[in-house]
Amino acid sequence: MAQTSEREILKKLRADGHKLTPQRRAVVRALWLSHRHMTPAQVHTAVCEEREDVGLVTVYRTIRMLAEMDLVCEISTDGHQRTYLLRRPPEHHHHLVCSVCGRVVDFTSNDVERLQQRLASETGFSIESHIVEFVGRCVACQQRCQTTDTAH
Repeated sequence: MAQTSEREILKKLRADGHKLTPQRRAVVRALWLSHRHMTPAQVHTAVCEEREDVGLVTVYRTIRMLAEMDLVCEISTDGHQRTYLLRRPPEHHHHLVCSVCGRVVDFTSNDVERLQQRLASETGFSIESHIVEFVGRCVACQQRCQTTDTAH
């Protein structure tokens, strides 16, 4: 699938009847420039580097709007903190989530997609979507835990 550009995301917002204020554009741009999952506070920090007149409420509202249009991927880490990543390309992906630091690694898997097809075939169930998140410890947190364990 072709990659969605920042301009196309803005066009989708306009086509859905949303005003393209400079503040909303700045939020979309901050998400576009990031290639990692970010909290709304992190998005706000990034936006404020470009524009100081963007409030945290505007960031939350814009992210909610993008989520409702399925333009961002939203996950909730173990601490119930939501993070967001702009879908690019808008393909289905899954997550590895560190239970210690909250780091998120995105991945795609043909095996998971084949499992979905097999389950649909075997059960007759019409599967509309799925969410796969593996929770564990990233390499850095594993190393920190080993260092802490050996120090005691």
